[in-house]
Amino acid sequence: MSNTIENIDRDVLNLSHNDSFIRLLATISSLREESIGDLHQASTEDIQQISGQILGYDQILKICDWDKLKVKHAQRLKDYL
Repeated sequence: MSNTIENIDRDVLNLSHNDSFIRLLATISSLREESIGDLHQASTEDIQQISGQILGYDQILKICDWDKLKVKHAQRLKDYL
């Protein structure tokens, strides 16, 4: 498992220099925020599904260290968002 995590970390580092990857993560972040907004008007039946979507988005963003990357690439993201 440790090898897998190291490989993912290395892959994310390599991808973090790619504008397309940064835009993908920005889109995932936007989808997460949209899903959070959807919770406010969701029926009881839909809350669990939407919460699962949010958790999935969160996991992807955490694996990719999105908080760090969005600061590093703030100028490029400003033009995209």
